[in-house]
Amino acid sequence: MAVAVGETAPDFTLRNQDNEEITLSSFRGSKDVLLVFYPFAFSGGCTGELCQVRDDLPSFQNESVQLLAISVDTVYSLKTWAASEGYQFPLLSDFWPHGAVAQSYGVFNEARGMAIRGTFLIDKSGVVSFAEANGPGEIRDQSGWKAALAAAA
Repeated sequence: MAVAVGETAPDFTLRNQDNEEITLSSFRGSKDVLLVFYPFAFSGGCTGELCQVRDDLPSFQNESVQLLAISVDTVYSLKTWAASEGYQFPLLSDFWPHGAVAQSYGVFNEARGMAIRGTFLIDKSGVVSFAEANGPGEIRDQSGWKAALAAAA
């Protein structure tokens, strides 16, 4: 079951595409955090979604909100993907223990070994204010994210 609106977001520390550690709770008190779980780097649907984010980045990452995109890919794959697509936001590796953060958010597909498309907005106090989960192959409508971010502002 996915983490629900009103619950405290599970904390985590993961490495980004530059092999730097990023801890969710480090944003408490300063920024909302938009967590975007996706299945795999280099896949068509995920590339399309994150390219939409890239092309409209100020809507999703700015002085009020930090975007964190998370998959089970390795740091090295994420580094190559970020460079090839021009992503200027953190891509976090939930590789090992495999999918542990996705599992803690209830968006891990055990049978396929991947995160599903889960999206969570976490407010400055660490509480989930928006949550959605889309199954494999279901592309997300980012207008819902924008509405949640506008409501939080």
